[in-house]
Amino acid sequence: MSELVRFGVSVDSDLLQQFDQLIGGMGYANRSEAIRDLFREKLVEQEWETPGKDIFGVVSIVYDHHTMGVHRRLTELQHESYVKVISTMHVHIDHQNCLELIVIKGYGNEVRELGEKLISLKGVKYGRLNLGTTGQSVK
Repeated sequence: MSELVRFGVSVDSDLLQQFDQLIGGMGYANRSEAIRDLFREKLVEQEWETPGKDIFGVVSIVYDHHTMGVHRRLTELQHESYVKVISTMHVHIDHQNCLELIVIKGYGNEVRELGEKLISLKGVKYGRLNLGTTGQSVK
């Protein structure tokens, strides 16, 4: 690990108070740890845009399983991209709605494209793609 460096930041007092309340509620012991995590988060997000870099994503979708063909189309899209689909989990939320979690891996543009296709299917009520990397290049 490299040496620690101290630096100063000028921040509006109201903003700092809001930040302290936020990180206190999240369980941070001090500002330094919270700021380090913010740095790491932004550096990892930058990796998502690196051409040729493998990333992963979790697609979370909620859909009405009574909508004609939505489950069939979800399955087809996953089979068409079987190399990118690592795992899925299907949860019955209630009589009408299902939650599907689909873990995908590949180059950034491929992961985004597949995630967007899944989310935009007719019958999907809610969808979100959460991206990530191993953060290997982030210290």
